[in-house]
Amino acid sequence: MSSEIPMRVAVVGATGFQGGAVARLLAERHHRVRTLTRRPEADRPPLPGAFFLAGDLGVPGEVRRLFAGATHAFVTMPLVYDETRVEAYARNIAEAALAAGTSRLVFNANTRVPLGPTDVAAFETRRLAERVLRDSGVPLVVVRPPVYLDNLFSPWNGPALVDDGVLAYPLPESARTAWLSHRGLAEAALAALTREGLEGRTFDIGGDRALTGRDLAAAFGRGLGRAVRYEELDPAVFERGLAQLLGPETAAGVAGIYHYMASGADPLLMADDDGVSSEVLGLEPAPVEEWVARQPWQVWSTDAEEPDADVRR
Repeated sequence: MSSEIPMRVAVVGATGFQGGAVARLLAERHHRVRTLTRRPEADRPPLPGAFFLAGDLGVPGEVRRLFAGATHAFVTMPLVYDETRVEAYARNIAEAALAAGTSRLVFNANTRVPLGPTDVAAFETRRLAERVLRDSGVPLVVVRPPVYLDNLFSPWNGPALVDDGVLAYPLPESARTAWLSHRGLAEAALAALTREGLEGRTFDIGGDRALTGRDLAAAFGRGLGRAVRYEELDPAVFERGLAQLLGPETAAGVAGIYHYMASGADPLLMADDDGVSSEVLGLEPAPVEEWVARQPWQVWSTDAEEPDADVRR
């Protein structure tokens, strides 16, 4: 396979931040992108070059319609943590990919996954989806990202960072984390879709190096040109805030990752893999401070007189 040959890619999750970043990069590289969505047309994000199909991952025929003619696929599961639903979604995707003769499917696990079983739904549902896809026989590559830098360019973090130099996040300060941007995920996904000989592989993708909370704050300080300090946010407080936005069930699913990390059971789960993934995938992740310097942080300043018309989200 060559990235020079246009692919027809079924992207599951393209209306979300992660799948959307992948869809945009694929379209930029002149690959054809199709995605499935339950959102009405007026509520769909701008994805130039992507073709939207109305449908649901829980309906096998609608998933087959998405995959019809797809040479490749990239899959990010929605924020669903019910095993029965996730297993059904994975089976529908696998059957559709096999029926279409899809030559490679890249599955984004949304998170790193511990080696052994846990009681955390965010890990176990993704482990289940991986197993269903792998056992189906579809040519599979799995990418497992750590935590996204883009989570920090938000109404929850932006004002405190810009006004007070405080970076609060629900990870222990000591947890070494290979923070990754959505664009970094997209670059890893493109490599996983196109590089030879990767079928059956699983990659713990991440940024250029693993950072403690103090290291992360220092990188943000360099990018922002001001002093920044890291504060550990209680995962329970994080979960309560998230519940107001996503509802208690989804919030509990997402926050389960942070409760697990706070327990200290696997302190290196989100760390780098000594550069193995970057080397095999041919990636050169940019330092965190470069990502920070490119974001329009001024939009979060309480001193801003008027919004910046060029804000990119």
